[in-house]
Amino acid sequence: MIEKTVLSPKRELRTGRHEVVLGIKDSLAAGLGMFPLGIAFGLMVVQSGLPWWVAPALSVAAFAGSLELLLIGMMLAATPLAAIALTTFLVNFRHVFYAFSFPLHIVRNPLARFYSVYALIDEAYAVTAASHDTWTSRRLLSMQLAFQSFWVGGGLAGILVASLIPGHIEGLEFALCALFVTLTLDAARSRKHIPSVLLAGLSFALAVLAVPGQSLFAALLLFLTSLLVRYAIGRHRTSLGAGHA
Repeated sequence: MIEKTVLSPKRELRTGRHEVVLGIKDSLAAGLGMFPLGIAFGLMVVQSGLPWWVAPALSVAAFAGSLELLLIGMMLAATPLAAIALTTFLVNFRHVFYAFSFPLHIVRNPLARFYSVYALIDEAYAVTAASHDTWTSRRLLSMQLAFQSFWVGGGLAGILVASLIPGHIEGLEFALCALFVTLTLDAARSRKHIPSVLLAGLSFALAVLAVPGQSLFAALLLFLTSLLVRYAIGRHRTSLGAGHA
């Protein structure tokens, strides 16, 4: 007769704590990079003349670093709400595809699953995609909570630094541009990615010439359209090649 091994409550608690520790460790490499960027975000909020509470409010309402940095400029420019909504959709649209391979199925609790979807940022997806370990609900959620703690903590630290510095720090607005340049260089690792980079540059140049007042919004639409056209052409060529084979 096979005996069934049952873990004692003390053992289960110890195992759960171990999974939480693993999740926090998983977040350290990317989280330590998020913290200084969060400091720049907090400094930008204060030095832009916005109330200090805007930083933690944005970090809770829209937990997406690149979008939050982008929203500061849009808020200062009094961008129409419809333009902000569409820009948010376009910037974060990539997250839809993350869900196809993100281990969300391991999170059973409905509230915990809702948080996991909300906290599905680039860093969380990258860590799970690169790891071959077995993920558990506690490990996944603790990693996502750690990422948000790094970001919110960095923003609050930036607010504190801004209150201690009497002068204005120049160049903080370049933090968003530097972030996107880094992401672009990281993504464009082979020749097959060069056309996408060129399409992005061409889209922005055309947007600046055509609608300088809404250049970023127009560039996003042009770039999205050009990517769809490029994808359709690629599919058509692939089908033609398969037909001749």
